[in-house]
Amino acid sequence: MQAAPVRAHAIPTVTDALRAVESLLMGGGQRTARRNAWTSVLEDRRRAKDRVEAQRVLDAAVSARTS
Repeated sequence: MQAAPVRAHAIPTVTDALRAVESLLMGGGQRTARRNAWTSVLEDRRRAKDRVEAQRVLDAAVSARTS
């Protein structure tokens, strides 16, 4: 008689645990709203970074032209 094969189960990550708690505490609509808000925050940060880079390029172009 052979022993049953042992299956390795992945250990849940912290993110998985937080999502599980989130799903227990919040309804689907609120969870979607939070994710949408976070996506907006990340997009705002990206646009701010792009604005800073564009300003640096413009300032460099102006200083090169006046030199």
